[in-house]
Amino acid sequence: MKDLLADIERWRGQGKRVALARVVGLDGSGPRLPGAAMVVSDAGEVAGSVSGGCVEGAVVTEALDVLSGDGRPRLCTFGYSDNEAFAVGLTCGGTIRIFVEPLDW
Repeated sequence: MKDLLADIERWRGQGKRVALARVVGLDGSGPRLPGAAMVVSDAGEVAGSVSGGCVEGAVVTEALDVLSGDGRPRLCTFGYSDNEAFAVGLTCGGTIRIFVEPLDW
């Protein structure tokens, strides 16, 4: 998370809203361990990683939805049996849970 602070501060300094996505759960094997984080600006800029690439696009979409919608945090689950996760490349056999929230502080 510390490595993302410079990006967060820069984007917020530019007046952009930012969402934080964090891996909060993992069942079986997964690409990143709990605690892995990614931030997304409302302009679509991305820093960090929650999956090493396999579900990043879907998580960016969720983050942008949080920022453009009602701002309510959401818990997203991606697993091998999840058609969306398989379509975006999560084939490691595990299930990851990612919490996405706006950083409005």
